[in-house]
Amino acid sequence: MNQQSGRMLSMSRELAALEKLVRCESPSEDLDACRRVINLANQIVTEELGSSGEIQEVNGRPVLWWGEKNPKVVLLTHLDTVWPIGSFDPLWQIDGDVLRGPGTFDMKVGFIQGLFALKGIKGIEGSVALIATTDEETGSKTSRELIENVSKSASAVLVLEASQDGKVKIGRKGTAMYVIKAVGLASHAGLEPEKGINATVEIAAQILKLKDLESNEHGTTVVPTLLRGGTTANTVPAEATLEIDARSYSQSDLERVDRAIRSLSAETKGARLEISGGLSRPVLETSSTQELYEIAENVAKELGLAPLGAVQVGGASDGNFAAAAGARVLDGLGAIGGGAHAAHEWVSISAISKQIKFLNAFIKELLK
Repeated sequence: MNQQSGRMLSMSRELAALEKLVRCESPSEDLDACRRVINLANQIVTEELGSSGEIQEVNGRPVLWWGEKNPKVVLLTHLDTVWPIGSFDPLWQIDGDVLRGPGTFDMKVGFIQGLFALKGIKGIEGSVALIATTDEETGSKTSRELIENVSKSASAVLVLEASQDGKVKIGRKGTAMYVIKAVGLASHAGLEPEKGINATVEIAAQILKLKDLESNEHGTTVVPTLLRGGTTANTVPAEATLEIDARSYSQSDLERVDRAIRSLSAETKGARLEISGGLSRPVLETSSTQELYEIAENVAKELGLAPLGAVQVGGASDGNFAAAAGARVLDGLGAIGGGAHAAHEWVSISAISKQIKFLNAFIKELLK
């Protein structure tokens, strides 16, 4: 068998495994679907690596853990998607180098690349863990403690989330989510509007305050998202709620926003506010990623590859938790493609084998 034929055979195994995972739809909210995809992933792991992983129930959700319990290198992935079953059609479509399917880019390709990158590394059994969770898309509330615990003692956590146009991710904003509920008093909007306390007007006053909390210096955004208010078209609203998405590259600035939102007070006489939510994901700062990024660029250079390049992005990942636990982290080591959470989600097929080759060499370097 020549080298080209060998690459084609290997690629067919990777694509075959990926197709199984993609066709096994796995929206985060569907626990049965998440259990099916984790069971399937374990079957693929067993076939390709020669040993089974452990399927754990962590706070009622399935997690696949293959490898060492206290690993030096962690490959961190998730297999849940944002796509409800039946909402992405067709499930699997190849057009030249473009592969489309639900969760391909975010991030089933990343799992497959991590899995195949582990093949052929000597002595890996006692040094590496491949972990796949199923609640990343909904905030990792059940898996956060597991991620933090394994990261505390790890030398490196490699997050196989999708790349940014091939670039790795060396910074991610921290996130905070809030709900502000304004409580007023209903009255007839035509006959006695003056006897009511308009909760929607109160929420509008709070929205104007939120813009002032933003900071260009730290990339801090405070975005009003969902707004609900009122009961009927001719009634002064007695209640209104506002959901807020806050993000920043600075943990201290995110905490400043948190304090400010929690201290908001009503502007409308007689109205009151109920504020819930808070900090959700800590910031992934460049101080946690710089060392691994430099190593990764050296590995790419030794392989004769173009420089990887690096970006900071607004979206958060489980890498935020790993960094906050004290680990060295590098994110965005997964698929090359685009359209995360969009109907045109896609990945480059030819890039899969290139990413596997790089990851394999990177892991070997980290295990030295």
